[in-house]
Amino acid sequence: MNFDSKEAINHLGYNTASSELIIPEYGRHVQNLIEQICLIKDREERNKAARYAVSVMGDMNPHLRDVPDFQHKLWDQLFMISDFKLDVDCPYPIATRESINSKPERLNYPQNHPKYRFYGNNITYMINKALTWEEGEMKDALIMVIANHMKKSYLSWNKDSVKDEVIFEHLYELSEGKINLSKKEEELSTTANLIQVNKKQSNKTNYSNQKSNKKFNKHNNHLTKGKK
Repeated sequence: MNFDSKEAINHLGYNTASSELIIPEYGRHVQNLIEQICLIKDREERNKAARYAVSVMGDMNPHLRDVPDFQHKLWDQLFMISDFKLDVDCPYPIATRESINSKPERLNYPQNHPKYRFYGNNITYMINKALTWEEGEMKDALIMVIANHMKKSYLSWNKDSVKDEVIFEHLYELSEGKINLSKKEEELSTTANLIQVNKKQSNKTNYSNQKSNKKFNKHNNHLTKGKK
């Protein structure tokens, strides 16, 4: 049987009780939806509704599509929001309260330069990769790409302005003195251009979020009308 989100949500009620939000970023509507999925008696319909809920949750996080195990994380969150009461077929090992609450493994974030966290966790990897390249135009071009990326990241954190010399100093420190652009005549992209790029990326993310919210509201309206 093909999954039909409209057919699945026809079996759902709408809970207006203000229980505590388990994962606040998903909001009241998603939590109510999942609470009602738990009440569906037919397992096949409950499975369809659960898959629909996961798709909605995914649409609310378009910026995380490239995160490893993204779908697995969504299913874990589905069970968390249900307070681990949901009984459905899951394509992954079913999350339990014990597995979620167990102490997570320590993430291997770079700890050498915590004051430069605004450059992101991958900047050290990018710099170390550049250092392995043979001297020449390709390596020089890669280093300039890294420097421009650092400037763009800096402006995302501090939207005023930043001199190229500041970025060069940070790059020199992060590379442990192995990359020195202080004598380079070539300039980085202008502050105005990089701020414009950041704005475009921000607007694109906001548009994706608004589109996802409209999709969810459309289905939620159908849900509430079906109960009248």
